[in-house]
Amino acid sequence: MSAPTEFRTQVAVVGAGPVGATVANYLGLYGVETLLVDRSTDIVDYPRAVGMDDECLRSFQGIGLADEMLADMLQNIPLKMFGADGRCFADIRPATKEFGWPRRNIFMQQLAERTLRKGLERYPHIRPLYGHELIRVEQDGTEVRLHLSGPDGEGALVRAAYVVAADGGRSTIRTQLNIPLVGETSPRKWVVIECDNDPLDAPYTGLHCDPRRPYVCLDLPYNYRRWEFMLFPGEDAEAMLRPERVRELLTGHVPDPAALNVIRARVYTHHSRVASRFVEGRICLVGDAAHLMPPWAGQGMNTGIRDATNVAWKLAAVVSGRAHPRILSTYDTERRAHAKAMVDLSDTLGRILSSTNPWVARPRDILFRGLRLAPAVRDWLVDMRFKPMPRYSERGIVLHRGQEAGKNCAVGRMLVQPKVETSAGLAVHLDDTLGTWFTLIGYGTDPLIHLDDESRAFWDRIGTRYVAVAESRSGRSQGERPTSATDSVVVEDLDGSLRDWFATQPGTMAVIRPDRYVAAVTEPLELASLSCEFERLLSPSRNPKAEDLPSSRSSLEPLGGAS
Repeated sequence: MSAPTEFRTQVAVVGAGPVGATVANYLGLYGVETLLVDRSTDIVDYPRAVGMDDECLRSFQGIGLADEMLADMLQNIPLKMFGADGRCFADIRPATKEFGWPRRNIFMQQLAERTLRKGLERYPHIRPLYGHELIRVEQDGTEVRLHLSGPDGEGALVRAAYVVAADGGRSTIRTQLNIPLVGETSPRKWVVIECDNDPLDAPYTGLHCDPRRPYVCLDLPYNYRRWEFMLFPGEDAEAMLRPERVRELLTGHVPDPAALNVIRARVYTHHSRVASRFVEGRICLVGDAAHLMPPWAGQGMNTGIRDATNVAWKLAAVVSGRAHPRILSTYDTERRAHAKAMVDLSDTLGRILSSTNPWVARPRDILFRGLRLAPAVRDWLVDMRFKPMPRYSERGIVLHRGQEAGKNCAVGRMLVQPKVETSAGLAVHLDDTLGTWFTLIGYGTDPLIHLDDESRAFWDRIGTRYVAVAESRSGRSQGERPTSATDSVVVEDLDGSLRDWFATQPGTMAVIRPDRYVAAVTEPLELASLSCEFERLLSPSRNPKAEDLPSSRSSLEPLGGAS
């Protein structure tokens, strides 16, 4: 028998779905040598995840793929809820672009995966290893070893400093690490039916809360449509997938069920589970490997993309020596509680909307119609403010300093993203001026003029960009825009959004993390002390131990192995 081909890499990502491919794209952006492993050679060619929110699009903006995603997407799609009598009792149309992108968008997963895989081609240090199945995972204080089986049964061994488990709800890695999924599984199953010749003029997502059989109907891009029907106790799930039963389910919902070109009919079970921990040694769980949730809030994949954006920059900071490996523990503390909140939201919506008891359904419909008459409640629904937003506490990579823990303080929250104007007169998203790593932003002031030599050396060492925000039209003319005497990037606050944002904060300077969360807010006079605190928070080891950082020998080329 031949010896397995052996690879060494800084990070291995197992699972090339949307979450794993996003991690790999971010690691490519950060210059981290990465191996992307997946047991499949091809992308599954039918829709699965279909909802994408503004936070998710902002993550794709960070890797330069938001516009490519939008090219295959339905933007600002309404979400309508219909009661037992068939009348709409809630019409959710979020208009806010707080984070720079539409809040409710519909896409098809297979197209998004192609875009993400195409994006990986930009990075020569990212190597896909498709058609390889993970058999066994081992780790110690210095590395993780992945034992793989290739397309023809040949063995491969990957030695990685760190591993990201993005291998789905039945995660082999999570199972072998004995990490339990805590929660419950719904006894009700659902049949999902998709066609590629949409017969309906219904350009929205419809949640039909009919107690006779609750169902969901979704308008998808490129003439696709999806239905999801609840099954009742005693109904044979597999029998419901027969063509005649599929047509029976669709009867009354489309003009001619027999005319539909059904491309898929499958049975799904709704799980509400979160892994008991997201980090085990040198391995981090992301996406469905870390949490499973019902589809009611449309947050399954979106939550996974938040995981990816959070864990990628921390891994990059560790393998580059800019932060101590212990910061990886903050991936668990920052992401697990929020994932649980998303699962709870999905469960709550499911209980409200999928009741099969008419005596519960009718009062629910009346209540929701009444709530629409209250402006505050209506706006809360329309703008989807019921969606829990992450706020990272002092146990994460943030600095809450006294008054900053107040209700309106943005520390630990995602930074707003308005349009700003560059020195060339271009109106762009704020993130496009912040660079790819940490940013020090000053409103009405230049961050660099407030840094002493030691503080400047620290921020430079971790690759920080400096941005000074000026009031719009504060230069002498179009030809004489505001400038800086330092290396700071100067942008103009095009519509006053950043002025308003900073006005609610306890300072005119902010530290922004690579994932666009606010790490700290301060006044210029306190910047030196904040710099010291932040350096201690990251605490990169000046003399790292062997077990703290990956080996300096890190190559994606095979190390050997007989053929």
